[in-house]
Amino acid sequence: MKLFNLQTYAADKETLVEQPGDSVRRSAQDEQPGAAQPILKTPPGASMGSRRWMQRSMFSLLRGAALINGLALIIILGFLVFHGWRAINWTFLTQAPADSMTKGGIFPCIVGTFLLSFGAMLAAFPWGVASAIYLHEYARPGLILRVVRLGISNLAGIPSVVFGLFGLAFFVTWCNLGVSVLSGILTLGVLILPVIIGTAEEALRSVPATYREASLALGATKWQTIYRVVLPAAFPGMLTGSILGISRAAGETAAIMFTAAVFFTRHLPSSVFDPVMALPYHVYVLATAGTQIEVTRPLQYGTALVLIALVFGMNLIAIVYRARLQARS
Repeated sequence: MKLFNLQTYAADKETLVEQPGDSVRRSAQDEQPGAAQPILKTPPGASMGSRRWMQRSMFSLLRGAALINGLALIIILGFLVFHGWRAINWTFLTQAPADSMTKGGIFPCIVGTFLLSFGAMLAAFPWGVASAIYLHEYARPGLILRVVRLGISNLAGIPSVVFGLFGLAFFVTWCNLGVSVLSGILTLGVLILPVIIGTAEEALRSVPATYREASLALGATKWQTIYRVVLPAAFPGMLTGSILGISRAAGETAAIMFTAAVFFTRHLPSSVFDPVMALPYHVYVLATAGTQIEVTRPLQYGTALVLIALVFGMNLIAIVYRARLQARS
């Protein structure tokens, strides 16, 4: 009887016999190395239908959020185009304001906005990348590093008027630069610096560790590895920070109204120590402090439309350059 039971057990092991009241036994092949693992059972109350319903609900929520954002953008652009397209012409784009800024154009404002935005990027981008390299590649993990990163994150959320007051106190007054292009560039550079540091550090973090290991294994120093291997791989991601920085710098009003922008000037700046007009501050002046606010209403919408087009153009150039770098890599 014992021999019969052992033979029956062996046969069951080989053929996966299912007996009433018993669960299906594993075959001998399932116990071999490399055999497929059993499928996990579905948790109680989480049927396939409920999971599909949850997936569709989440996708619908995400699509709804994207649709709302897209509609808001379309509505804003449509509103500006509807009220401002009549003001845009060759005179409006190439001449200075005239007749108490109720006529003329916004050419000095366009030049001033471009100088401030591009100059702020040139001032902040090298410092931001250098700071990100030190924080990610050289700094020792610990409490001090966590505090520094927390401070950078908090600086990215500080209102721009605080940076404007800082620029007024430090660059304009203490450094004796006066209300000038240089003061505005440095103030905007400090404003966008936390954004550039954050995106640059994320770009460095996205580079695989195998790149560094392979370079070091070939005999390169750490700096050679960073300069020749890590930075070229992370640079397209770093340009994302520059795109965000240009967008924010070009649209700031509070940061430049204390440091660089003036109410009116007919002449373009001849040096970095001259004040300038800027598109966002010009819109603010026309809408709040103009002599004939209702008369200049089309000019306000036209100026805002030109500002959006200028920011879009600068961002488009950076995006195309980033795409080419990614294609080469």
